[in-house]
Amino acid sequence: MTHGFWGRDQADVRAITDEYRGIETPAELYDALSEIWCADTCAPRMRQDWTPENKTLGQCSITAFLAQDIFGGKVYGVPRHGGNFHCYNVVGESRFDLTSGQFGDEVLAYEGDPEQFREIHFAKEEKRLRYEYLKRELKKLCGMRG
Repeated sequence: MTHGFWGRDQADVRAITDEYRGIETPAELYDALSEIWCADTCAPRMRQDWTPENKTLGQCSITAFLAQDIFGGKVYGVPRHGGNFHCYNVVGESRFDLTSGQFGDEVLAYEGDPEQFREIHFAKEEKRLRYEYLKRELKKLCGMRG
């Protein structure tokens, strides 16, 4: 599978948990999530624009916090219009954004961004529920693998 995400060439970190069988690298997580991302996991304000061709649309925070669960590190956010942030991961010297594909050719600045915290993001119940759904579906997918 083509790993279409920003930072894929430097995303050489390894999982810090064995909770997700078969997920050892960000590329493997991307492959697995590519089978799971859907309109139901998309942010409600973007849902009308979600398509299978743009499956990473509206998936950034729940994906970045799930990647943090698996690889450790921190989640940062690129400031976007409307006071929103586009979330990505930093683990050691590796920076990667599993949901960068939603921006097409737009180049984001992944430097000097504020750290993001799940307590703030998940204060929105719908976002916490989407994260829990994504996590549950990933565990199911990993369970089927072995």
